[in-house]
Amino acid sequence: MHERAGQPAQPQDLIDVEKVVSSYYDLVPDVENPAQKVVFGTSGHRGSSLDAAFNEAHIVATTQAIVEYRRGQGTDGPLFIGRDTHVLSEPAWKSALEVLAAAGVEVRVDARDSWTPTPAVSHAILRANGAGTSAGVRTTGPARADGIVITPSHNPPRDGGFKYNPPHGGPADSDATDWIAARANDILRDGWEKVARVSLEKALAAETTGKHDFLSSYVDDLANVVDLEAIREAGIRIGADPMGGASVEYWGEIGERYGLNLTVVNPNVDPQFGFMTLDWDGKIRMDCSSPNAMASLLGKMGAGAAFDIATGNDTDSDRHGIVTPDAGLMNPNHYLAVAISYIFTHRDGWPAGAAIGKTLVSSSLIDRVAAGLGRRLIEVPVGFKYFVPGLIDGSVGFGGEESAGASFLRTDGTVWSTDKDGIILCLLASEILAITGKTPSQIHKDLVAQYGESAYARIDAAATKEQKAKLGKLDPSDVKAETLAGEPITARLVRAPGNNEPIGGLKVTTENAWFAARPSGTEDVYKIYAESFRGAEHLAQVQAEAKKVVDAALGG
Repeated sequence: MHERAGQPAQPQDLIDVEKVVSSYYDLVPDVENPAQKVVFGTSGHRGSSLDAAFNEAHIVATTQAIVEYRRGQGTDGPLFIGRDTHVLSEPAWKSALEVLAAAGVEVRVDARDSWTPTPAVSHAILRANGAGTSAGVRTTGPARADGIVITPSHNPPRDGGFKYNPPHGGPADSDATDWIAARANDILRDGWEKVARVSLEKALAAETTGKHDFLSSYVDDLANVVDLEAIREAGIRIGADPMGGASVEYWGEIGERYGLNLTVVNPNVDPQFGFMTLDWDGKIRMDCSSPNAMASLLGKMGAGAAFDIATGNDTDSDRHGIVTPDAGLMNPNHYLAVAISYIFTHRDGWPAGAAIGKTLVSSSLIDRVAAGLGRRLIEVPVGFKYFVPGLIDGSVGFGGEESAGASFLRTDGTVWSTDKDGIILCLLASEILAITGKTPSQIHKDLVAQYGESAYARIDAAATKEQKAKLGKLDPSDVKAETLAGEPITARLVRAPGNNEPIGGLKVTTENAWFAARPSGTEDVYKIYAESFRGAEHLAQVQAEAKKVVDAALGG
């Protein structure tokens, strides 16, 4: 923990905006250097211009690759493009438009020439493809829409990010991203300067470039997914902190449009994010699940707080942070369990068989809540893309990740978004209070009394590149241990039970505990997620034995 974690940023913590932007244009990546290639993680390509990892060359090449990919898929409808408030997002947006216009792609930009949350882009794609109509969502056939979101999510101000959402509206799967990344790197090798482009002025004036009112389309539709009338009638006092991100104008419009007692806390937009408090490692990071990054908002929720519910969103608004007067910032796992417990008992229009989706490193409290509700649980690998098919056809009512990302169906049981939507998860907290009279943290206490209290944590353990590669390819038979922290092992998983997809690591379970180990994509470590319903001491024992189990399986 950094000595200034949770304290306001100082001048020495701030980026040099001019240098970050000039580096975007001036530095050219070496595609033979792995750190400077196009690499799509679970949320697109990310990096900093200062490291030659997110530069004009990357965006030109990646956009051209997307042009070719969508053409090969027969996707010839409009491409919705949005950006967040990171300083590199606008230069990347301009570069992408220049390539898209030259290729004759029909593009839809924000009508306000402003910032666009990730869920608003997903919403726009789905609506264009028939969501909310009797025909349903068209993910195949001609005239399908898709999208690009330019955001590094909650990453520090020096970073940029670029991700592709195909016609299903959610994150692209690995087949798509692997192809796009490989093609982009080929273009970098062959000479990205050869890619056809037009000037920004010509791109914006092109017949193929149109405008879309992302804000109105999204905000007008919100009443069909959250009970905003109940929130208004109960007079819930909401403090919404956009954390300098793309939701800043959305929250003000939501409050006005629906007559809510809503205050936009800290409406500042600053490319340096100088209003932030430092995260655990001393960096500026807009992580709404971090008590250090959320310290300013937490300071407003003490005794005599002006808000009944306070919320935070990361920079592209796909994550949520929930703050209550009685408990402060809720653990993301706790809030997911509460949201699931509430929403599956307050959505009469949902299909009776609609399942609950969770990632395999999310809390087992969700498993117990699902069993109590009599609902099917679908446990998938890390990555929101695995919830997309179920959200589209209504077979999954709620999909959530331990990293504070989730979405759920409209009140009529049809799809709302297929990407994470931090805005509706924040509004749901106020709906819960309005309908039940209890804060989400109070309901969590009720769930603990019913299902037991767990201790949950994540730690890192050192691993070589070879060990990380082996961890991603383990077989259950590689785990020789019969017990874990004094309990018989009940399952050894290398594939997710919900969809049989590889988890890229290992999960071991017992009656009252589990651990999951996954290699880091950026560091020479593997991550150990663990949980115990027998207390903190037992959790520590689980963590210690987990490392031994994994090391033994890796031959260490």
